[in-house]
Amino acid sequence: MTRGYVPLLLVVAAIWGASFMLIKVAVDEIEPIPMMALRLALAAIVLFALLLARRGWRTARRDLRGAGLGVVLLGFANAALPFTLIAWGEQHIDSSIAAIANSPVPLFVALLAVKFSPSERVRGLRLVGIGLGFAGVAVLAGFNPEGGWWAVAGTLAVAGAALCYASSNLYTQVRLGGIAPLVIATGSSIAGALVLLPFSLFQIPDEVPSAEALGSVVVLGIVGTAIAYLFFYRMLAAYGASRAALVTYLIPPIALVYGIVLLDERLTAGALAGLVLTLAGVALASGLVGVARKREVVPAAPHA
Repeated sequence: MTRGYVPLLLVVAAIWGASFMLIKVAVDEIEPIPMMALRLALAAIVLFALLLARRGWRTARRDLRGAGLGVVLLGFANAALPFTLIAWGEQHIDSSIAAIANSPVPLFVALLAVKFSPSERVRGLRLVGIGLGFAGVAVLAGFNPEGGWWAVAGTLAVAGAALCYASSNLYTQVRLGGIAPLVIATGSSIAGALVLLPFSLFQIPDEVPSAEALGSVVVLGIVGTAIAYLFFYRMLAAYGASRAALVTYLIPPIALVYGIVLLDERLTAGALAGLVLTLAGVALASGLVGVARKREVVPAAPHA
């Protein structure tokens, strides 16, 4: 049963790790809002085509309508807003820093679960983990003298995207648990694209972006969003939430390698310290180390 798990895990981590690099390549020529509107539109086309192939027009249409306002809200909170925050942040920080700053998603899940899930308690090692994780984000924001305050703002914007993902994760479990993942992914991509489209009209580039920038957005939409979601949910269904959640720990170091090797980003002491603190915090807060799991939940993985 576990034979295909490791390859699938590595593929998902490699795709989502590369998303931060692709955003960095495109954001120099395309503003965040139109970039993410195009990304979500491309993802929506691919996912909707797959939904049609699997269920037919009538059933697909009925399923999307049945998902209702919940999927529309998810399209804003889990796609349009966090995607834009990450792209804006990467205008001011390296892609590798953005990947690390986005990794505390499970920390926010642990904090929010206390309010929305009475059975959850944050104490002991979990509390230590949350402290370590946020210390890691603080290190990332503080140790970037070249970027100044804009770098601090960019780091915090990407961390804000992590909060969006965490909130969306809990909302999906509570409100959308009975809806098929493909329907959720398709509906939220459509909704996110429609939310961003009117605003993107005010940020259309004066010149046609380069093939490199446009190609990055195309890959980001089709591979980094649509295909990655399909692989992730396949892994979730086949191997369970706890194993799927391990992608959380692979994305930041993979993104770090992409940034250093392909974008000539520097490996700084602050980035390494932030990476170690954040991942240690995530491991403790999510229960991977030292805390027994009471139940499996859908994992909240950081992704650009």
